[in-house]
Amino acid sequence: MTEKEKAQVGLLYDANNDQSLIEERLNAAELCYDYNMLRPSQQTERDAMLTRILGSKGTNCTIVSPFYCDYGYNIEVGDNFFSNYNFVVLDCAKVKIGHNVFIAPNVGIYCAGHPLNIAERNKGLEYAKPITIGNNVWIGAGVQICPGVTIGENSTIGAGSIVTKDIPADVLAYGNPCVVIRKATDKDR
Repeated sequence: MTEKEKAQVGLLYDANNDQSLIEERLNAAELCYDYNMLRPSQQTERDAMLTRILGSKGTNCTIVSPFYCDYGYNIEVGDNFFSNYNFVVLDCAKVKIGHNVFIAPNVGIYCAGHPLNIAERNKGLEYAKPITIGNNVWIGAGVQICPGVTIGENSTIGAGSIVTKDIPADVLAYGNPCVVIRKATDKDR
């Protein structure tokens, strides 16, 4: 089993010494660099570059520079997607983002984690767990989303939250760690 195959099934894998993974990350870094150097007015070129970087994207997709990712091809975004400055996605596993999702500045989505076992960690081993964000979600500024998390549709994650566990649909959640504060109401809508 290759290191990439291990990552895809959630096993510990070595991303630091696998030449193919190193080359894929370098390719993504080069593409992100080119994307981040485009002028904001170069909308056609920016859209074309996002098509090259991302695994798939819907219509009306905006990612304000700078944007960084590990591989790019593991990221899927739906229609009417917007992320603000300093969006970072460590996409060593699949990242699925629904339609009408808005992401504020300085948000990180991290599929990568490292073992608690010191010997394994010192070898550079890591694991990858997928992240899913449902439709109509708003992620506030400075939110950090940890490996394996699912955020349900129509939910809002408050600024500065550290999301370590799944968040259900139709709620307001925030905090460190992020917890459900209350259900969304008709008044919120």
